[in-house]
Amino acid sequence: MAVSHPDWPDSPLDAVDAAFAALTCEPDPMTLDLDPLRAGNDLPAGVMTLPALRDWLLAHPRAYTERDAVWRDLILRARLEGPTWVVAAVAMAMPALRRHAGRLHVGWAGDASDIDAEILTGFLAALRDLSQPAPYASLCMAAWRAGYELRQHAGEAVPVDDVEHLAGPRTPTVPYGHPDLLVQRAVGLGILDVSDEQPYIDLRLGQRAIEPIAAGMGISVDALRMRANRIDVRLARALASGLLTGVASPRAAAHLSADARHRASTRAGRATAGTGRVGTRVSTAA
Repeated sequence: MAVSHPDWPDSPLDAVDAAFAALTCEPDPMTLDLDPLRAGNDLPAGVMTLPALRDWLLAHPRAYTERDAVWRDLILRARLEGPTWVVAAVAMAMPALRRHAGRLHVGWAGDASDIDAEILTGFLAALRDLSQPAPYASLCMAAWRAGYELRQHAGEAVPVDDVEHLAGPRTPTVPYGHPDLLVQRAVGLGILDVSDEQPYIDLRLGQRAIEPIAAGMGISVDALRMRANRIDVRLARALASGLLTGVASPRAAAHLSADARHRASTRAGRATAGTGRVGTRVSTAA
């Protein structure tokens, strides 16, 4: 890339955008052959430029299988083929990273580039180490967490001479100060079931041992571990899409409610089946 130093953006996210623009411009833009990734999904056929592929994924927000197939390939290329694909991976997630940065900038008294740098650092760290399902959502959640933790460590308060002279509402900014409240919002939206709220907080945020939590719920350790992993994926997707930190549309809320009813029905069916087996405790969780 032939970019002079004075023209290089100050923000790390802007710098990635500039690098991606250079990598995807004519006459030789970066592309991805989607044919090897199409097994069991509805990805378009053939070769697409990366910006066109990003646009397709944005236009199909519920194409989770297709998105995961693309991101597994992007992560592998970023790990094996060097910096060019690392830049490409970050740029492919840029719409979500920009949303996270915008929310975390609100009320931040420091340099916005510091938050951008933390978001990028969190994303890159997860890109190297990630082995989770829903890779895109997990990467974006890692990026959000890194920026959020910077705000927590730096403190949210901004000194003013007289708060009575402040204009506008004084409601706290997203994510309202503590991850517990994000979990509570997830319960309200139906992303997380009420019965799972406290066990999930104890397990993931409180770092408590899994065995007594599973025993208290009447399920096996493996069942609780699977349930927590599924909750992780749902929360990550909700964060990446903005559902958890923004306002859910009526359509999205209806979809989440339908998912919650399906989970409840599935669990009830398994519980009924389990009671018919002498000496058998239900051990599978949705």
